[in-house]
Amino acid sequence: MTTEIIPFAEAEPLLDWAALTQALAAGHELPRAEIRDIFLRRGPDTLLSRAAWIDGMGSAVKTATIFPGNPAQDKPTVNGAVNLYSDSDGTLEAIVDFHLVTKWKTAGDSLLAASRLARPDSEVILIVGAGSVGHSLYEAYSSLFPGARFLVWNRSAAGAARMASAFSDVSVAPDLEAAVRQADIVASATMTQTPLIKGAWLRPGQHIDLIGAYRSDMREADDTALRLARIFVDSRATTLGHIGEIQIPLDQGVISEADIVADYYDLKSGGFARRSAEEITLFKNGGGAHLDLMTSRYVLEAWRRR
Repeated sequence: MTTEIIPFAEAEPLLDWAALTQALAAGHELPRAEIRDIFLRRGPDTLLSRAAWIDGMGSAVKTATIFPGNPAQDKPTVNGAVNLYSDSDGTLEAIVDFHLVTKWKTAGDSLLAASRLARPDSEVILIVGAGSVGHSLYEAYSSLFPGARFLVWNRSAAGAARMASAFSDVSVAPDLEAAVRQADIVASATMTQTPLIKGAWLRPGQHIDLIGAYRSDMREADDTALRLARIFVDSRATTLGHIGEIQIPLDQGVISEADIVADYYDLKSGGFARRSAEEITLFKNGGGAHLDLMTSRYVLEAWRRR
């Protein structure tokens, strides 16, 4: 079989957010993924490889190079690809653009959670952080909530203004507290180490989607927010013990592991769900190579149907 080379520009028009969330949900009905990450460093430069194998789906290795000095040479900081292998014979089925998989995996991860945890009548969606992930979140959330009004808050007002100008139904939120109090859904994608989302600002019925924190020293929501909410994660294996958003409050006794209600492997049993219209739900999007594998498999199937 010929190895497919799948570039960003040609593949993205073939993809659909709802279909991706269905593919992610179906992937979690298969046996639990085996996951490994490898970091190699040379001074400021990094080579990151994330591998996953799911029995019945296949295996994938997503490799990225991070070269902070590249922008000075007018080159992108991050480059990479995903190698997707057959489950039956291990042959290389596809090489998929790194940025395509990362974009759709990250926003699709949050969208799957929102489809189960956010109130279907949500009307105001706040995006915290106006970077590339914020733009992807807008695309994903607007597909699930087509009548919603979007707000964007960013540390740099200019960044928020640029995002608002890119989409006709996005308005700049000048005050974060006021915007959080107003929103039905808060989706945060920042690099902060000091929590921005305060529990004192939350109200019954909201859904809080936390994407940005990926290191052990990063958090986007404070202790009060975690105490008030029912907490969900995409994967216990990739969040607990790894990401500060969950691990710091665990270590400090603010929450316990019993407070983590469910992850995506509980979808089939019905455990990953909102219980009432009044509860606050909080989801930690931790990512993971298994989600890259599921997304890459979905991309390849869409590519083959074109």
